[in-house]
Amino acid sequence: MRRLEDKEVKQLKEQGCTAEDWGKIQVAEGFSADYVSEVHFSGDVTIGRLDKEYVLPGGFTVHSGIYKAVIHNCEFGDNVHIYNVHNYIANYRIGNNTCIENVNSLVVDGTTTFGNGVRVPVMNEGGGREIPIFDGLSAHLAYILTLYRHLPHIIECLTKMIDDYAESQRSAMGYIGNDVRIINCGSLKNVRIGDNANIGGASVLKNGSVNSNKYAPVKIGSGVKCDDFIICSGVSITDSTLVSRCFIGQGCEMGKHYSALESLFFSNCQGMHGEATAIFAGPYTVTHHKSTLLIAGMFSFLNAGSGSNQSNHMYKLGPIHQGIAERGAKTTSDSYLLWPAKVGAFTLVMGRHTKHFDTSALPFSYLIENATESYLVPAVNLRSVGTIRDARKWPKRDNRKDPNKIDRINYNLLSPYTIQKMWHGRDILCEIRKLSGEGTEVYSYQNCKIRNSSLKKGLELYDTGIKKFLGNSLISRLSKAEWNSIDEIKEVLTPDSEIGLGEWIDCSGLIAPKSEIMRLLNDIEEGRVRTLDEIQERFILMHENYYSYEWTWALNRLEQVWGTELKDVELDDIIRSVSDWKRAVLDLDHLVYEDAKKEFSLNAHTGFGIDGDDVENSLDFENVRGRFESNSFVLEVLEHIKRKSQLGDDMLAKLLKVRAEP
Repeated sequence: MRRLEDKEVKQLKEQGCTAEDWGKIQVAEGFSADYVSEVHFSGDVTIGRLDKEYVLPGGFTVHSGIYKAVIHNCEFGDNVHIYNVHNYIANYRIGNNTCIENVNSLVVDGTTTFGNGVRVPVMNEGGGREIPIFDGLSAHLAYILTLYRHLPHIIECLTKMIDDYAESQRSAMGYIGNDVRIINCGSLKNVRIGDNANIGGASVLKNGSVNSNKYAPVKIGSGVKCDDFIICSGVSITDSTLVSRCFIGQGCEMGKHYSALESLFFSNCQGMHGEATAIFAGPYTVTHHKSTLLIAGMFSFLNAGSGSNQSNHMYKLGPIHQGIAERGAKTTSDSYLLWPAKVGAFTLVMGRHTKHFDTSALPFSYLIENATESYLVPAVNLRSVGTIRDARKWPKRDNRKDPNKIDRINYNLLSPYTIQKMWHGRDILCEIRKLSGEGTEVYSYQNCKIRNSSLKKGLELYDTGIKKFLGNSLISRLSKAEWNSIDEIKEVLTPDSEIGLGEWIDCSGLIAPKSEIMRLLNDIEEGRVRTLDEIQERFILMHENYYSYEWTWALNRLEQVWGTELKDVELDDIIRSVSDWKRAVLDLDHLVYEDAKKEFSLNAHTGFGIDGDDVENSLDFENVRGRFESNSFVLEVLEHIKRKSQLGDDMLAKLLKVRAEP
């Protein structure tokens, strides 16, 4: 950098520029004063080269430069284009090739941490679960911070780490990265903006970080207002959306006038039209409807129907109640939940439910309103085509392009987490039937009703789901190596690790043994883990070792089924497990197939071929919906049946061959 030459100062004055002190302006070698006009400078200012043209949408060309602006205490990289700043830009470092046009003001006032360290009173509006947000907040760390309040020293340690990080970001200078576009915006105050961000028409951005990068640019659109926020890479916020005291995770989309207050949103959430207040939105929490309110709850892999809402107060001590919908829960149109309540994993909620319940031990259920009662149909969602379709679409809808993925997401429908619930749920259903009698028409459980027929079917489906999962793990393990004797089989089936026994949890997308989570917390408390990066590394390690840990857990359950330890298992026990697996897989696939067929029934034709006869109605339906036999999902199910049937036959043949050998 060098000072301005006298001839450059003269030229700038002729072009309408003024300065409190021309000596405080420095420029790069190759700087041209031709592209700076009608600018007032104050404080220390540095300007890079200005030798590039930009082609704007529609083919209009502009040259890099600074025009019609008031600049105070700023550093500009090469080839910035600053035009028509109505108020002023103060205290910013602005990167190369960045374009700022027609904005009101861009200011850092005092020192700021750019949203890091802001407290978000998630889940409970009355306080008690305040989460300090920061740039690298993962869903898993937030889960612990939110729900492990029974370990106050751990929460204190974690909070201090985050506050230390926030202080490390404190600065009196803001930063706007390279290749950023800020066009037609209002006021931007105490905001840090990463590379390649595209901010067009935003109304107000105050005290926050826009962590955009070249791999996953952030888009902020017209009318958007954000304050006290962290926005991660790959996020899109448009259409006058309001965000206040929120963390917005990687790949999230918000638009259509959505309103989000005091909430956390993690990877791939979508919010359109409706509103959220004090929610923990784990990965893939989706709401697309104007009349939908999510409030004071924890969700993940949720699809909220239109008009879904919850009450978090009972007009006594105020809005202090909270609820949890475990992963994969769904709400239909006009559903209602009275907090506190807990909805089991992959449960479909239909209707209004005005009693407090906990169905977490009975996953994959339907919760249905019948008059004033809540009826629970256990396990029926295992055979639902919608459940299988959701499980397959989630990985395909991962919007995260950033190679540094903050959340470690396990998409498995069946895992130790859900199978342990099925195992326990099966025991609960048996106990209910035993206590009330097999002839009872309607059983009671957790303020819900369960019909006799639903209980029986639930037992069958849970048993099928358990056999499918255990068989999946067994066959996967047997397929990893060659073996020709029962001793070699036992060697292959010997676990790689002792980790995995006991309870498993869904740590907001990360499925892991609870023992590993508690070991991490103990290491934090004892000072063996001291940094946020170390915590993230441990989450990554748990995710990467999932299948090793899963096998340890699955083998323990198989030993319970076999009635003996691995060292004493007979070949016939393994053959029986593979046979059970094949039957379970085919049974569930056929149930899904039959469920899919309902989408093509005569009732589904209603409304098609409005002015035609039955033949024309059918033709209209086929041209819009296609034929059942050629539907891509149906074909996928049929192919799955064929593939798994062949896999089962091949594995059984190989095992029978071992048994036949002397």
